[in-house]
Amino acid sequence: MDQKNKKSKKPTYSKFSQQELPAWKPILTPGWVITSFITIGALFIPAGLLALAASDSVVEIVDRYDEGCIPDAYSQKAESYIQNPNEKKTCVRTLRVPKKMVAPIFVYYQLENFYQNHRRFVKSKSDKQLRDANAQDDTHSCFPEDHTADNKPIVPCGLIAWSLFNDTYKLSARGKAIDIDKKGIAWKSDKEAKFGSDVYPKNFQKGALIGGGKLDERIPLSEQEDLIVWMRTAALPTFRKLYGKINTDLDAHETITAEVENNYNTYKFGGRKKLVLSTTTWIGGKNDFLGIAYISVGGLCLFMAINFILLYVFRPRRLGDPSYLSWNRQPLV
Repeated sequence: MDQKNKKSKKPTYSKFSQQELPAWKPILTPGWVITSFITIGALFIPAGLLALAASDSVVEIVDRYDEGCIPDAYSQKAESYIQNPNEKKTCVRTLRVPKKMVAPIFVYYQLENFYQNHRRFVKSKSDKQLRDANAQDDTHSCFPEDHTADNKPIVPCGLIAWSLFNDTYKLSARGKAIDIDKKGIAWKSDKEAKFGSDVYPKNFQKGALIGGGKLDERIPLSEQEDLIVWMRTAALPTFRKLYGKINTDLDAHETITAEVENNYNTYKFGGRKKLVLSTTTWIGGKNDFLGIAYISVGGLCLFMAINFILLYVFRPRRLGDPSYLSWNRQPLV
């Protein structure tokens, strides 16, 4: 075959394929590097201090009650106690307000050593069933909580819904009940897009083994906000979920009485339960990590800048002339 007629595999030339498009190609001179490190440090350290100050202003009350709410007679067999329907599960806890808490005050339950992120657990639900009233038979991903013993579909199906948290809290101060508002605790997008307003619970928690809380079959899933909050699975084994909001201030050194219904079984897997009351700031709840991270990065940048300054002053290096670089050369006339 003639060499001239042979089809070439060489790509068509273009500035894009040959990476010759105009581009900003900075020269990292000592001045540029030192200035960049100083700028980052000057911005990050104040930002970290502000974040730490905001976190420190959050008032938080944390009370672990899973051990304290077990009677002495069951101290070595907590699981037997929690599974015994004849035993009273009510427990009274006393909380002390360290500083004035300004409304809104958020009430959370915190679970530890609970792996909601387990692959089988996360997949055990039917998004289509949760949205569509005509898809109640779409339970293929929900085994073993997909059908009742008489082969009726469970709505909502799956292990996530089946394990719904069902401890309850009643708070009071100076003999007066503190109202916990449970409206608006779920994400608006979840209520409108993921849970149907025409989908109602059916055959839920009617099997031989009860996992957690029950649902009112007269209320559509889009209004069952405790369920919606629980169904948004956590990424880590220690997590908090919103239980409700308190819309009145709590004074400093005030004593809060918490009546806890200790129903949820975390004793089987060594889990821990905590009741949390917390205020918020512009960065959210209490979180020192963000401030510490900013201060650490800013401090490291300032340290590097000082080191480069000392090296540049005491052991300067001869630098080449950047005008000789190919992209800085003037074209020949």
